[in-house]
Parts: sequence; structure tokens; C-alpha cells
Amino acid sequence: MVSSTTATPALETRGLTVRFGGHVAVNDVSCRFTPGTLTAIVGPNGAGKTTYFNLISGQLRATSGQVVVAGEDITRLSASARTRRGLGRAFQLTNLFPQLTALENVRLAVQSRADAGWSMLRVWNARRDLIDKAESVLERVRLADKRHVAPKALSHGDQRKLEVALLIAMEPKVFMFDEPTAGMSVDEVPTVLELIHDIKERRDATVLLVEHKMDVVRSLSDRIIVLHNGTLVADGEPAAVIASPVVQEAYLGVEAARG
Repeated sequence: MVSSTTATPALETRGLTVRFGGHVAVNDVSCRFTPGTLTAIVGPNGAGKTTYFNLISGQLRATSGQVVVAGEDITRLSASARTRRGLGRAFQLTNLFPQLTALENVRLAVQSRADAGWSMLRVWNARRDLIDKAESVLERVRLADKRHVAPKALSHGDQRKLEVALLIAMEPKVFMFDEPTAGMSVDEVPTVLELIHDIKERRDATVLLVEHKMDVVRSLSDRIIVLHNGTLVADGEPAAVIASPVVQEAYLGVEAARG
């Protein structure tokens, strides 16, 4: 088991549960996520992974249990308030302003983080520091040459990179990636994985990653937790979790068992 008892966790769920009628989608999940680590959340389809993310980020209200960020109970806060407390989430489908340029998308995130409001022009034109910050973020995600291109004209891979840029601009304590490589071509996947790896290597934030590709999980994670039918069934270092016969056979599938 991976222990995080020696440090205040960046994120913690305590007995987190949600019921839809008689169905328990997430069942009493308690986890602590240590600053500077990347945890992969895996399990079969319908295991509760995205629902667990929705409970953490505030898209769903828990039936019971708590979500705690840096020691603060945020269970009753809205999704937007949780973002202000340091949760940053990328969704399975990209969530961008399609009519704005890549630069305009990022600068809105920069303005929000700086509490400079959401004016399209006034604040932006008056604050060179915000412009420089947005430009720097685009450089970091390898999109500087597409700063004036709207997301709708970008490839799916570049849209994913832009979504990572928005998260970086918000400077969250916790990055949450829900299947970030879904729908990408083989050529597009490495760049997005490099960006996630870069966030991890800086060790100044916590990363949660829902991902089905076990080669990605192996290469990036410090820890793996496994959900099945909404219940936490395994939690530990990647090699130990992947080597567990019950996890290989029942939860991670043929790819992991043969890997």
C-alpha cells in the first residue's frame, strides 16, 4: 500500500458515496492523494471512475462522505468554488471556447486566476503581464505557433493540448485528467502524455489520471487505485497492483495480464 500519512494530502475523499435510486455508483471510497504524485485510477467500464471524478470536482453531489482539499472540507461547495480552491479538471470531451483563438482561451484562464475579471478587451489590453503569462503557457504546451487559431480549426490532439494549457493557466493544486488520450491518433498521443509527465515532474501539484491504456498507466503513475462496481478494490505501487492476479484477471483486462 502507498502511505500518505506523513503529509497533509492535497486531496482526500472520506467515505465518498453516491446512490442513484437503488444503485450505488461509488461506494464508500476513501483515498488520500499526496502532493507531487500522479495516481492512475483504473477499472473496467462502469466501474465508477468518471463518477468518482464528478464527485470530487463537484459535477455530482455526494450522497454521503467528504471531499477535502489541503485540509479544507469542500463537499458542499459548487464546482466553480472547488476550482477556486485548486481543483483543475480536463474532461473526456474537450471543453473550450470554440469561436475564440487559442491565445484568447488561455488569457481568459489567466485573467480568472489573477482575479482580473472576464473582460474580453479592457483588462487584456491593459495588462502586459497577463499577455506574457498566456504566451508562456502556450509555449509550454507547444501551441505558440497556433496562438491565433480557433479551437474548432485545431486537430483533436491540439485541442487536448489547449485544454491542458487552460488547466496550467489556472495553477491548480490538483490536476484531474479523464482519459486524456481518448479519440487521439497514434501520432498525437505522445505530446499530450509529455505534457502530463512535465506536470508530474515539477512535483508542485497532484495529478489524478483516469486511463484505460495500461502502457500509459505504467509509464506515468506513482500509484494505481482500482475501482470495481464503485468500490475501491486495490491501491498501491504500480508493479504490485498490476502483478496482483485478481486485478489482472478481473479488473485490468487482457492487455495488463499479457503486458
